[in-house]
Amino acid sequence: MSFSQSPLTFILIALNVIYSIIGFSNSTLVNKTIMWPYGVKRQQQYYRFITSGFLHADWMHLFFNMFTLYFFGRNIEIIFKNYGLGGYAAYLALYIGGLVISDLPSYFKHRDDPNYRSLGASGAVSAVVFATIVFSPWSSIYLYGAFKISAALYAILFIVYCVYMGKQNRDNINHDAHLWGALFGMIFTLCLISVMQPSLFGQVLEELKKPSLFGR
Repeated sequence: MSFSQSPLTFILIALNVIYSIIGFSNSTLVNKTIMWPYGVKRQQQYYRFITSGFLHADWMHLFFNMFTLYFFGRNIEIIFKNYGLGGYAAYLALYIGGLVISDLPSYFKHRDDPNYRSLGASGAVSAVVFATIVFSPWSSIYLYGAFKISAALYAILFIVYCVYMGKQNRDNINHDAHLWGALFGMIFTLCLISVMQPSLFGQVLEELKKPSLFGR
């Protein structure tokens, strides 16, 4: 797929890469734009819901998020455009909405904790992945590049994993953001279909009738 087919995905990737690279060596920028619920509540720094989503902790964090966005973002961008689902505006709303909604649980949980910080595009990327799964539930996804499963099975495992790890609270990963970003992406897409192209529900249901545990 070329830039002309999915320009917004390439632009989002470029913005993430450029902003993250600057942030790797600029702690002042990171401190001013990272998600900090304590500061958001007391100083009304609501911009952090957006800016924190373009920062990443390190090269590996950046790579995996952008690698995923590259494959899934191009698909959903084209689907939204070709199926009359709002095109670029809907795709941007999905992405930005994923950033904001995925951070809300963490905001309410940590708004009185001055030490809590979070960053990364994972919530938005999860929203994009699950939006794509609505249209292709039985497409193939390779876990760790080796284990082939269907997108629908991946979605179930992903949600179970996020809920479990979120309760364990054993690492520094914001599993709540992954979970709520994914749920937002699926709900947003279903609502978009119901409002703009309800006839597509027939196509979605037909696709669900052709299950494939390990994908096609």
